Amino acid sequence: MSYNKFQRAALDSAARTLWRMPGRFRIARILGPTYSLRCVVFHNISATDSPFTKGINVSTTPRKLEEALRFLTTYYVPVRLEDILADSDGRSLPPLAVLLTFDDAYASVAELAAPLCRKFGVPAIFFLNAAFLDNQRLAPDNLVCYVANVLGMKPINAALRAVRGTEIPQLHSVAEVFTSFFPSITLAEREAFLEALLHMAAIRERPLAEKMALYLTTKQLRTLASFDFEIGNHTYSHVHCRSLSREEIIREVDRNKVELESLSGTEVRSFSQPYGSSKDVSHELAHHLRESGHEAIFLSESVANTQGSDRFQLDRVNPQFQGEDTFFLDLEVLPRLRAARNRLFGFVHRDPRHTYRSEMGLR
Repeated sequence: MSYNKFQRAALDSAARTLWRMPGRFRIARILGPTYSLRCVVFHNISATDSPFTKGINVSTTPRKLEEALRFLTTYYVPVRLEDILADSDGRSLPPLAVLLTFDDAYASVAELAAPLCRKFGVPAIFFLNAAFLDNQRLAPDNLVCYVANVLGMKPINAALRAVRGTEIPQLHSVAEVFTSFFPSITLAEREAFLEALLHMAAIRERPLAEKMALYLTTKQLRTLASFDFEIGNHTYSHVHCRSLSREEIIREVDRNKVELESLSGTEVRSFSQPYGSSKDVSHELAHHLRESGHEAIFLSESVANTQGSDRFQLDRVNPQFQGEDTFFLDLEVLPRLRAARNRLFGFVHRDPRHTYRSEMGLR
């Protein structure tokens, strides 16, 4: 058994044991600092993985999402962004407050997740990229995933060499694209890579995007308010932000906000950092978000939001829902332990891992 599989098996065993214990929530509370707001993020909702999503851990089945919503409404109090913004001192939220969020522009959120959320009375924030609405383009993650699943890594490495030269080491997995390559390049280099990848893989992007219909239509976007979904900013084209110039920040952040507000008819007040790493939220980006009318920033590093947490650094858990016991561990226990570790060792979690990778313990 590999180390990761052994670690996961150990965590699953601990989850089962803890979940069966009386006073499990009280036990969790003694493991770390006061946990004032739990935030959960999901992406695509689908019973099966397609070549566009297989291997990047973005998909949750409708059945598992329904079980997760049942769990959240049984043990927690779902809240809206409005409740969080009104909580100036971190003390007015109800005990066991939880915020549900969705990232990326998957149509399945409107088609499957929104009706389930309405069934359980759970509000949500849906963080969107306007570039992919109406299925005229493919999101970079889905394009890379599709090429790797259908054609292998050869076209990806050919596109990499076309942008960076022949001396660049080869990439061996999709994970390396998201955790090593994408975070290290400029926006212009990323665009050149994607154009080269389409050419190397002989893909006609628009017809394929229209055929697969992975993303929301404008019509679906306008219906989300009736499901108690608020629209949030996720950059225009789903980019790491650490190397963006001021002009590129305006292009990715402001353009997305303006287009989403125009199409939805609602105000965009919050921002979710693609890939979820705090390393991407530079001081310049955070300042610009405040100045442009955003009132909260969300990450995905699975650390507990303690009492009085900065609204411009709210963390979320990206669970792999396998049952109530593992969800409890992922949502209630591990974030506390990470927060305690960070306080004890003065450690700031700046892991650029892609949030699609499943949680495998304390990192």
